Amino acid sequence: MEVVVVVGTCHFGVARKGWELSFLAEAAELAGLRRVMRLHLGLWGLPQLAHEAQLCVTELVANVIAHVGSGTPTCLAVSMNGGRLRIEVRDPDLRALPEVVDSADDAEGGRGLLLVERLAERWGVVLRDDSKVTWCELSTGLQSAADHVDVPQVARAEALLGLWNVDTAAGATSSVRLTVGRGEQAAVQVISDLLHWLRAHGCDPDSALDRAQERFENEASKGDLQRLAL
Repeated sequence: MEVVVVVGTCHFGVARKGWELSFLAEAAELAGLRRVMRLHLGLWGLPQLAHEAQLCVTELVANVIAHVGSGTPTCLAVSMNGGRLRIEVRDPDLRALPEVVDSADDAEGGRGLLLVERLAERWGVVLRDDSKVTWCELSTGLQSAADHVDVPQVARAEALLGLWNVDTAAGATSSVRLTVGRGEQAAVQVISDLLHWLRAHGCDPDSALDRAQERFENEASKGDLQRLAL
């Protein structure tokens, strides 16, 4: 059987379904909104964007509180627009249009939007019949909404899991595309198989696991610091 595995191409489509959350625009809600944003970005495989996304949500909602009023019925919507993370905050006031104020200006309002402008790849305002939508989009570095972060470690794991999970009854030639859920199951089995291999060759599986965990945490922390420095 010939197995075709293309390294660098995602074989596990990440499901990033857009979501909405209605709330009252109050200062007490900001911490909860930040937690929800971090949770969802973790589930989407984009934890590295959590800090920037949380700042944008905070400033967009704070703008509603300051210029429309505390307690305003508001909606947060998060989705993927191609390879960008799109954040929308919707409120019912069509008069108070967001405006960026230069940091050198003495005015208090608008400075939060200056931060959004600096963090986001682009932002804007859409007026609808019954609401105003202030939105921004953050660059993720992905090629599409179903892509994943392109680093060598992920590419190697993708190729390994694609090889391991090939259905031998599929035919002479197979190009395998799997779900993330099945990929997770395959990853657990691969790790288990590797631990059996280590023990069979006189190595300590627990020690190898500890070293692997330490290496993973160091590489993840280094990647986060590099992204924050950009």
